Amino acid sequence: MPTQIAGIKHALSPYCYRCPLGLEYPDCGIRCAQDIEDLIKTTTNGRPAAFMAEPIQGAGGFITPPKEYFEIAVGIIRKYGAVFICDEVQTGWGRTGDKWCGIEHWGVEPEIMTFAKSIANGFPVGATIATEQVANAFTGLSLSTFGGNPISMAAVDVTLEVMQRENTPKRAAERGKQLRDALEELKKRFAFIGDVRGMGLMQGIEFVEDRKTKEPSPRRRPRFSRRRSDRVADRQGGLYGNVIRIAPSC
Repeated sequence: MPTQIAGIKHALSPYCYRCPLGLEYPDCGIRCAQDIEDLIKTTTNGRPAAFMAEPIQGAGGFITPPKEYFEIAVGIIRKYGAVFICDEVQTGWGRTGDKWCGIEHWGVEPEIMTFAKSIANGFPVGATIATEQVANAFTGLSLSTFGGNPISMAAVDVTLEVMQRENTPKRAAERGKQLRDALEELKKRFAFIGDVRGMGLMQGIEFVEDRKTKEPSPRRRPRFSRRRSDRVADRQGGLYGNVIRIAPSC
């Protein structure tokens, strides 16, 4: 169960491999997105402030939504006056391949976007950008104790320069295809791999006891090395802790 926070409502996850409605894509009609309207009507006052989502769910197990999901979901929330806040902490800066931001793959432009991690190659930096209308609506005074740290800002400047020079999105797409092809081959060989999903250098492997029942199998998770020298980041995740999330350096 998700953590319950006052005023926060959790929409259905676009988890096609384990559809919460028991449907199959594409015959489902993207019901997970359509359900957002019912969620607004039945659990809110009808005036939601914002819809917050990752283009690809990170800790959730690299869940990659159907291509129609965000267009439908964002269309609904804007109908009720809300803005779309896109969390690009894990998907941003070329990670998903071909695009600088993950949400670009879905053809939707958020009102607010948040970034961190990759923006400064590990230095502690977070960033938020917004449309002019949204940014100008904030008129209160604010301060940040650690904002504008000169070392972190220098790291951001150099990191972005390298990313642009080496064309990180293109590299992630090329290396991501190599990784995905290899993972798909592993899926053919091993029946305990139920699903392989993701985009670019953001790939997930879901382990199961049986492909037909899709019974989760956390115990089959291999013990990958975590040494820094390997330059590969893998983490266990997913609803049942049975998904390996692989995110190599771009």
